[in-house]
Amino acid sequence: MTAAQRRDEAREAYNAYLAACPTRQLLDALSDKWVTLVLTALADGPQRYSQLARTIAGVSQKMLTQTLRTLERDGMVVRTVTPSVPVRVDYELTALGRDLLPVLRAIKQWAETHMDDVVSARATYDAAAQ
Repeated sequence: MTAAQRRDEAREAYNAYLAACPTRQLLDALSDKWVTLVLTALADGPQRYSQLARTIAGVSQKMLTQTLRTLERDGMVVRTVTPSVPVRVDYELTALGRDLLPVLRAIKQWAETHMDDVVSARATYDAAAQ
């Protein structure tokens, strides 16, 4: 392989438009609604599992657990176990998670700000489709 080919390969190594690119898995995970809500809920500091469950209305125990495990595996969240009776478990954003936070906050804010526009567009579309 020539040096030019190696450079081209390195440039394409993390191109999410390529089918085999590992960033597709990451983008898939980051686009999950629960990921966005968990990360933004942790923005103000560490929280216990029960606090997160109360903050994020509608999340099932299974989905919250799965989301937290995925975020921990991806290095976005750290899980801290404090031995006590009962055992205390806290979740907190890592530096990587905090780095992603401004993007997710912007998406969440955009959705909240423009929801009326989206509802109106949906109604217009649905009416024209009938």
